[in-house]
Amino acid sequence: MPPPRDRRFSLAVALECSFTGALHPLDRPWNLSPAAKPLLVRYDLEAAARRWSRANLARRPPTMWKYHELLPLPAKKAVVSLGETVTPLVPVSVRHRSGRAGEVLIKDDSRLPTGSFKARGLALAVAMARHFGLTHLAMPTNGNAGAALAAYAARAGLRCTVVCPADTPRANLEEMKACGAEVQLVDGLIDDCGRLVQEGTRRAGWFDVSTLKEPYRLEGKKTIGFEIAEQLGFRLPDVIFYPTGGGTGLLGMWKAFSELEAVGLLAGRRPRMVAVQAAGCAPVVRAFAEGLEHAPRWEQAHTLAAGIRVPRLIGDFLVLRVLRESGGFAIAVEDAEIEAARRECAERQGIHLCPEGAATFAAYRRSLEEQRIAPKDRVLLFNGASALKYPPFG
Repeated sequence: MPPPRDRRFSLAVALECSFTGALHPLDRPWNLSPAAKPLLVRYDLEAAARRWSRANLARRPPTMWKYHELLPLPAKKAVVSLGETVTPLVPVSVRHRSGRAGEVLIKDDSRLPTGSFKARGLALAVAMARHFGLTHLAMPTNGNAGAALAAYAARAGLRCTVVCPADTPRANLEEMKACGAEVQLVDGLIDDCGRLVQEGTRRAGWFDVSTLKEPYRLEGKKTIGFEIAEQLGFRLPDVIFYPTGGGTGLLGMWKAFSELEAVGLLAGRRPRMVAVQAAGCAPVVRAFAEGLEHAPRWEQAHTLAAGIRVPRLIGDFLVLRVLRESGGFAIAVEDAEIEAARRECAERQGIHLCPEGAATFAAYRRSLEEQRIAPKDRVLLFNGASALKYPPFG
């Protein structure tokens, strides 16, 4: 049995099936719900409202763990950390044909341990795995998530196996191996890798920490939303462009905003959420445009932005629900636009974006031209990983 929960640290009360609404206990490890859908952590938000205030949060150390009451980790001693600092909002200057555009900010998660936003989710998922006494974790990965899993598993004293497409960036593979992960390469895409992980869970007893196949990576990613709100004085941007592969970050932010509303800290409306994908792999964009509730698998997926090359999403219905509920949309950009955005940000702004981050800048540019957003809108973009992990732009 895992150690008991400390209500002074975490106000988590149950897991909820995202499809049926059925509640499940927190006293054992879970993958998907009995309905084969992602599970969401629910909290005692009334108690959180009594504990959280702007002043209280501002006094806490600037790490993702400052939001511990609305994280599922049962006690402070269960934290597995490599120094997950609050990451900066970097302003960029953008010109539009009507003049200067409104405020544009980039949330730069390349400053996190292992150089990517994947550190948020994996820090929490690995800590919960250790809490439950699990010993061997596994996942399919396009690179950054596997690097984060390897690092946090090493920190926690756990074993891990990562299964990667053969064209995974070399820097990521070296990170995984350096941290002691067992690395398997597959001539295929990430969902092909996922099938091998499923076999390993059946045959070797691995625990699958794939995107949305366990409840806790989403909760770690949720801290992006908490940070953005606090950094902006709890007045959120008008529009958020997010690079969408598995969709965890987009869903996590929306969940964070909902919880902040419930505890009475948000001022004004929530933002329009925009899912950004590459034209060579855009299942959410196609499903959104066609009014579908689920996104069929994208065949022959390809893009230089490996982190958003995800042909099939397990949380597709949740992502599509958030886009529609927020009044947002989904947009696909070409690889040439991504490269042009990387070059523009580096040469004119001094910001070296990863391809997925550049995709959000390119999508913002296109959305301005197509008048899907207004020039005056306050906009948030993302740089999810260090550009040094990727081949240089050509």
